[in-house]
Amino acid sequence: MSHGLVIGKFYPPHAGHLALVRTAMARCDRVTVQVLGSSQESITPQLRASWLRTELPGAHVVSALDDEPVDYASPRAWDAHVAVIRGLLDAPVDEVFTSDSYGAELARRLAATWVPVDPGRQSTPVSGTAVRADPARYWWALPAAVRAWYVRRVVVLGAESTGTTTLAEDLSSHFGLPVVAEFGREWSEIRPGGFAAPWHTAEFDLVAREQARREDDAAALTPVPLLVCDTDVLATTVWHERYVGHASPSVAGIAAARVPDLYLLTGDEIPFVQDGLRDGEHLRHAMQDRFREVLAGQSAPWVELRGTRAQRRAEAVAVVGPLLVRPRVLAEPMEQRNGDVLPLGA
Repeated sequence: MSHGLVIGKFYPPHAGHLALVRTAMARCDRVTVQVLGSSQESITPQLRASWLRTELPGAHVVSALDDEPVDYASPRAWDAHVAVIRGLLDAPVDEVFTSDSYGAELARRLAATWVPVDPGRQSTPVSGTAVRADPARYWWALPAAVRAWYVRRVVVLGAESTGTTTLAEDLSSHFGLPVVAEFGREWSEIRPGGFAAPWHTAEFDLVAREQARREDDAAALTPVPLLVCDTDVLATTVWHERYVGHASPSVAGIAAARVPDLYLLTGDEIPFVQDGLRDGEHLRHAMQDRFREVLAGQSAPWVELRGTRAQRRAEAVAVVGPLLVRPRVLAEPMEQRNGDVLPLGA
């Protein structure tokens, strides 16, 4: 059986990487993909490898840290990198697939044949360097999981009848985004026993997990690296306090792992509207104060919006818009552009 090898940083994985691996898979009975990252990079090799496994289920994807600088003129550097590469192999390699010329020397050292694929990246004009500089421009080239990682997330929350859903929908419409609806309200309408029955922590665990899933699904589908959500798991922690009487460590744990880029708190100065599922205006101001306390105690920036619907929308667009032109920053990989040290398999 023929065994193909593809190595790279995959920082982050993109369409060019996938085309390279699929070319190898079309030629070989078995393909190993090695994700070699350095400790200074922002995304772990293990996470990059998990993304590739999702996209390339037929490939054998492994990962490792490789902090040795890449110097194509240094035999010692070559020896160090090839030692890492050999350590990840479970069988000899027949063919090495790369888009860059280092593949010739790597194949020689592995006693394999070099197969150059799309040299100069003419067929798939994208690179890791280009994606890191402007992910929005290369959105088309990113797998769903990578897009979800890059998405800047904005959450609209607030007490009952403060216009959270209206603002979230207005912003999603303005920026052309998928709507991330509030699952908690849907659950309130269908839960056993109706809205008035006693609430349980297990229900809030359900709401938190479903809200998070909806966010992640929308983040993978949004046409631009931005998402606006009508509430989130942090808000679910506040409602757990309200209906169960104490904090929930399980819901709080989910919220702690999902900190967004910005919170928008809708003001409670507008008239209260009873829709049959709300506690009442007498509790609204106290709940709003609790939201302010919770937001002040977490790490994401937040803004409270007041005024008419048009005023809130205009202010929200002004503070959300810059997130679209400010990509999520990745630390640069180990490289030296003005010397002989270059990223291996970027």
